[in-house]
Amino acid sequence: MRFFNLVFLVALISLRGYSQELPKDALPAFQPGEHLHYKLKYGFFTAAEADLQVSNSDIKFNNKPAYHIVANGKTTGTFDVFYKVRNVYESYIDCGTLLPYRYKENRREGKYRHSDDIIFDHDSGKITATKGVFPFKGKIFDFPSAYFYARCLDMSKVKVGDKLVFKYFLEDKVQSLTITYVGKETVECSMGKFNCLKFNPEIIPGNIFRKDSKFYLWITDDKNRIPVKAQVEVIVGSLTMDLTEAKGLRYPLNNK
Repeated sequence: MRFFNLVFLVALISLRGYSQELPKDALPAFQPGEHLHYKLKYGFFTAAEADLQVSNSDIKFNNKPAYHIVANGKTTGTFDVFYKVRNVYESYIDCGTLLPYRYKENRREGKYRHSDDIIFDHDSGKITATKGVFPFKGKIFDFPSAYFYARCLDMSKVKVGDKLVFKYFLEDKVQSLTITYVGKETVECSMGKFNCLKFNPEIIPGNIFRKDSKFYLWITDDKNRIPVKAQVEVIVGSLTMDLTEAKGLRYPLNNK
């Protein structure tokens, strides 16, 4: 399921280099009630499914309202028998700045277990997690908040070949990721054909990825800015993430 993590993280990078602040008085690209559903396929087989939902939080932070984001992923079918995954990620973000207040995760990947409850203090530049306190500078995110923040920024000045880097907190440390903007492309997913912005994230070779593996992500080139497809080459074959359902969007999803 770390492939799903990477897909949502890339959304932040795809926009961050062009506008560090949200447009004033502008509506977010999303709204409470939005629900996205994805399937991860290995060849013709569905290996996993993921959901991403946003709602109004019942909890206030610094006496301010917040959005509550829940992302979860699980293996299906035969893959669920040999390597069961049940991951849940939650992020509470400021309704104005969209920066995270709190992040929680509960991951079960085969025999691996990992849970965390993280508080972001943007004024002091400190992250308080289960395993300690971690300093940071500038804007930093967890991966669900990164995704929603990115969707609200301006992409009008992006140029083909631009390389962007950003920071996020995951697995008990501050990490960074670099991607390259490839250009515009029409891509097809289960919900139809869409005009998209295409990105090529950097990946680290290892047990899953080859040294020359390619990873591409397609995000709708409209006001919604949602990932509709991602594809990555693995040691044998490739994995494809496909948008299969989108409900509660603020703007119409314009397919071709």
